[in-house]
Amino acid sequence: MKIADVRANAFAMPLNNPAYPRPPYKFYNREFIVITYRTDPELLRKVVPEPLEVVGDTVAYEFIRMPDSTGFGDYTETGQVIPVRFTTPSGEVQEGGYVHAMYLDDNSPIAGGRELWGFPKKLATPVIRHEKETLVCTLHYGSIPVVVATMGYKHVEADLAPVAKGMEKPAFLIKIIPHVDGTPRICELVRYYMEDVTLKGAWTGPAALQFFEHAMCDVAKLPVHGVVSASHYIADLTLGLGEVVYDYLAD
Repeated sequence: MKIADVRANAFAMPLNNPAYPRPPYKFYNREFIVITYRTDPELLRKVVPEPLEVVGDTVAYEFIRMPDSTGFGDYTETGQVIPVRFTTPSGEVQEGGYVHAMYLDDNSPIAGGRELWGFPKKLATPVIRHEKETLVCTLHYGSIPVVVATMGYKHVEADLAPVAKGMEKPAFLIKIIPHVDGTPRICELVRYYMEDVTLKGAWTGPAALQFFEHAMCDVAKLPVHGVVSASHYIADLTLGLGEVVYDYLAD
């Protein structure tokens, strides 16, 4: 293989058999169960990196079912998103979410999410089940249960406009690519958006959320001090590619 061929084909690893195809990535009938809860604001400030600022004392705990995703297939993920504020170099203040932790059950979106955007993805087993009148969501890390969430199934139909507006907000990630000597070669704050969103339905209902401590899964480090709200919605969308908004290694 010529040097020019390497340059032309090197968009993902492995070089000769990438773990995922080139973007864009479209998601059909993507199902969200989002439980917003209160936690200790001091703990939030410890995990949210500058130049992001913590907004309030809440965390969105999300279970997301992706039955039809171009390039990534059929999988489920879960994790914590923290409301934050970001001030751009021009002085614009943006409110969005900092993706703190993600756990999912499929190699391709783990590799693609980490390498392209910097999603903090780790391999685990999240499950969303419909048990009679209840949405039951669980996360196992190995054989150990670490999250149990329940929500009443489609109790109240929600106004789509606020849900759609929330989906328009940016999300922020820390993308880290190590150098071969173990030091960081890339360490960037990345912003991305969900695009081409078609919201198909949204509901609210009663919810409960429990965490269990685990040495390698740290969701319990942002403990639940009370559930604020819960939403369940389904949408088609394209996951927009990211842009670097801050370089931690720049002089």
